[in-house]
Amino acid sequence: QVQLVESGGGLVQPGGSLRLSCAASGRTFSSYCMGWFRQAPGKEREFVAAISRGAGSTRYADSLKGRFTISRDNAKNTVYLQMNSLKPEDAASYYCAADPRRYMAMRSDEYDYWGQGTQVTVSS
Repeated sequence: QVQLVESGGGLVQPGGSLRLSCAASGRTFSSYCMGWFRQAPGKEREFVAAISRGAGSTRYADSLKGRFTISRDNAKNTVYLQMNSLKPEDAASYYCAADPRRYMAMRSDEYDYWGQGTQVTVSS
């Protein structure tokens, strides 16, 4: 069993930045593919970014490339999402997820473990 706890959400003005963190329990964090997803009210959950076990590869939603960066620190069992140039449409609950089976995953149904989410609000 893996437990994931997100943090770092909050209120930010348009154009601002936030860094989300996701702390994972367990001794095999480095073997998990980790992903970030988001869900805005009334919308489906959507893929944001993923990083392979070992951090060899990353993937991003096309619309977010260049603004968001996913990274991981296996020594700290933590995955990060750096979000820059935030827009009002980035406002959502952000969830991290872990897939212990695949090298890389981009679909929500591929992930076995989920955090509770952290809220990001982008408003002036």
